[in-house]
Amino acid sequence: MKTSLFILLGAISLSACAQDGATAAPSVAAKPGAAASKADLALATIVPGSPAAHVRDALRKINPGVQIDQIAPAPLAGFQQAIVGGQVVYVSDDGKYLMQGTLYDIAAKKDLGEAAMAKMRVKLMRSMPVGDRIVFAPANPKYTVTVFTDVECAYCRKLHSEIADYNKQGIAVQYVAFPRMGLGSDDFKEMVAVWCAPDQKKALTDAKNDRPVPYRNCNNPVTMQYNLGQRMGLTGTPMILAADGTQLGGYVPPDKLRAELDRLAADGTRPAVSAATGGI
Repeated sequence: MKTSLFILLGAISLSACAQDGATAAPSVAAKPGAAASKADLALATIVPGSPAAHVRDALRKINPGVQIDQIAPAPLAGFQQAIVGGQVVYVSDDGKYLMQGTLYDIAAKKDLGEAAMAKMRVKLMRSMPVGDRIVFAPANPKYTVTVFTDVECAYCRKLHSEIADYNKQGIAVQYVAFPRMGLGSDDFKEMVAVWCAPDQKKALTDAKNDRPVPYRNCNNPVTMQYNLGQRMGLTGTPMILAADGTQLGGYVPPDKLRAELDRLAADGTRPAVSAATGGI
């Protein structure tokens, strides 16, 4: 189902598993992130009167608070490609026309919008240290994936119930938080309790099996990770990302995920594991 322009430019990214929940400012401490994003700094240095400036101004005219992560020349002549609220749109150089949808390179058999999003996801994920993730990994992983997860989503629970099988396939799973009920919700607070637990892996497993996790408050990355998920185009939980930012779907069985990672690695351009971050 296509996202309406109103929702898109409202920078609202909703999980397919999400339900209407509390969106009030969280009452728990959130781990601080960067004071100013590189995207904000880049937008501030756009040359007045340039195509990028026309696009920026046009998008902000629709919604002054829109989250613009990137503006760059599009593969389509006369247009700029903008990543807005986790989705790709194409705006004419004069800022008069906007298109949303798939831009497909027939010769290369490639979704150019998804390719742009993959690169953006890598940049965004680099802002989140591996130490902020909950990692289940074999001794010598062949591949590493990052998974946006929720403690209540049924498919998130199914994936986690097979975590040992993913590890046996040589796949390290790095979990990041996406409380589907929204910031400030009970779901959010439960995920904060997990990330603040002395044994995060046990706490996450307990939460996904309806076992109580004692509430704790600490400096935690849950809010930051939730916001990153929205900016990376999260459309459902779980969301599995390969090391190059490619979205591999929601729940994928262990053997099929290994096969897909093998296929990506065979392309010769997609890394299995990033040495810099241990994932993406």
